[in-house]
Amino acid sequence: MTQPLIPQLYLLTNDDVFDLLYAKLEIALATGVIALLQVRRKKVLAEQQGQAKLYHEAAQIVALAKKYQIKVVINDDIELAAKLGVGVHLGQGDGDISAAKQRLLPNQIIGRTCHGDIELVKEAKDDGADYAAMGAVFASHTKPNAATITRQQLIDGCQQEIDICIIGGLTAENIANLAELPLTYIAIVGDIMDLPVDKIAERCHQWQQALHS
Repeated sequence: MTQPLIPQLYLLTNDDVFDLLYAKLEIALATGVIALLQVRRKKVLAEQQGQAKLYHEAAQIVALAKKYQIKVVINDDIELAAKLGVGVHLGQGDGDISAAKQRLLPNQIIGRTCHGDIELVKEAKDDGADYAAMGAVFASHTKPNAATITRQQLIDGCQQEIDICIIGGLTAENIANLAELPLTYIAIVGDIMDLPVDKIAERCHQWQQALHS
């Protein structure tokens, strides 16, 4: 009997001021629990000179992740991803997968937001995305107005022969409810990043235990 695949933890940045964010990431990545990191800084982008500021921040985050051999994706920005030599995660209105494939190297991950729509999951697979993100699984503080998806939608998504990433309100406690699904990535924001710096490592280890059990 083969061992079941253990899902990997996929951490997204939050909107903390950069020094605090960096301190949290340094601790989280050092635990060895995080497999993939997404740079998502919507508030920074909205600032004056937001694009330049984001590049400056993302370059530092990518260097930190490289130190721990953790792959990085940039949220919604193919050009920035190409400039930094990392992957990209694309929302439905944020560029197409074929454009990302032209700009990025084959080892740079391309993800696509698919909500609970199986047709979008199939499309992501056909277009050559590396993973399809489904959610919100539960209500979350990060996106309180996001519609949650059904268990059946998740089951159907997992049958489309593309890696599935789930996001939305996931915690080290409620993830047990999804234990039998063949998931590749568990995407987390608030359950780790909203904690104070001195609680981050402990929470990462709780996640590790949850995923291995």
